[in-house]
Amino acid sequence: MFTIEHEFDTTVVTLVDEGRAPLQEDVTVHATESVILLNQYDPRTDSVVTVSLSPEQWRDLTAALNLPEGVYRSDPPQK
Repeated sequence: MFTIEHEFDTTVVTLVDEGRAPLQEDVTVHATESVILLNQYDPRTDSVVTVSLSPEQWRDLTAALNLPEGVYRSDPPQK
């Protein structure tokens, strides 16, 4: 299950694990035009772990989910 919320300058997607136990903590994705933040609570340290991706890294990650093994280079952005 997931939710989508549009805020003033960001879109927030929350991913809820509904798979088999043991379940993972929710993941929130905050996407702005300059950065994508992936946040997940870590109960072992009682803190939120954050990973920052550039929009280009996010684009490559989403593309990679549908590709076979290999090394790829995406086309440079058009200016």
